[in-house]
Amino acid sequence: MDKKNRGKTLVTGASSGIGLHLAHEFAKRGHPLVLVAPVESELREIATQFQLDHGISVQIMAKDLREESAAREIFDQIQRDATPLEILVNNAAHGQRGKFWEIPIETDISMVDLNILAYLRLTKLFLPSMVQRGRGRILNTASVAGFMPGPLQAVYHATKAFVLSWSEALATELDKTGVTVTALCPGPTDTDFFEKADMQDTKAFQSVMAPQEVAKTGYEALMEGKNVVIAGAVNKAMVFSRHLMPASGQARLNEKMYEQIPPEEQKLKRGDKEFAAAAREEDPVRIF
Repeated sequence: MDKKNRGKTLVTGASSGIGLHLAHEFAKRGHPLVLVAPVESELREIATQFQLDHGISVQIMAKDLREESAAREIFDQIQRDATPLEILVNNAAHGQRGKFWEIPIETDISMVDLNILAYLRLTKLFLPSMVQRGRGRILNTASVAGFMPGPLQAVYHATKAFVLSWSEALATELDKTGVTVTALCPGPTDTDFFEKADMQDTKAFQSVMAPQEVAKTGYEALMEGKNVVIAGAVNKAMVFSRHLMPASGQARLNEKMYEQIPPEEQKLKRGDKEFAAAAREEDPVRIF
């Protein structure tokens, strides 16, 4: 489509991590943006830089998507504009490491609200008009976690299994409508997810991808109309190999990945030089 006639692209969780870099992939290709995250000051900073660097329209909405009313407020605000939503990127999510019975139920419910219900609400609101127009794209950030059980992250893995299954089913239902759904499945990625989930001292954090690479993979798969994409050759191999073992074996392996490791084995910290250098080279927008 001609850049002048493009509809808007909405990205949730757009102030950091994979969401920020997905937003940048769209920005540098001229897509008008709607950025959603909880903190308005962070969104304003990003919007200003995108506008200066890429000359695009950027609308910001500071919303906590765990609140039931947030999706409807976003939808109503966009509907008041003459430019329709062309691309919906459901990306916001969070996790928490720990044994299920030791994590407060409020944390579990928060994960379900953000990782599942926010995706459902936004998609339910925006999808009908996409189908009616015969054009639209939806990108759902799932995870390689969605392919297997995850002891010490039981609820998080379950939410991503939902997103993956739902996305694949929706893609089939939408066949020949002109609307596509893509599930992006990253593995461990160098974002603030690990810090917020108390997981910086785990084996999983010792082999993370750069978020720029994940975002580029997601953008390209979305534009190609792929149903599912796994980011990174190592993650593809891991998903394939673990499908060859029973679920109990997969669960045990994941449990080891999420267990605390001794300080001498913690070789990688967020903001390490190789990631900072890659960030400066690939993307001048704030990374860490």
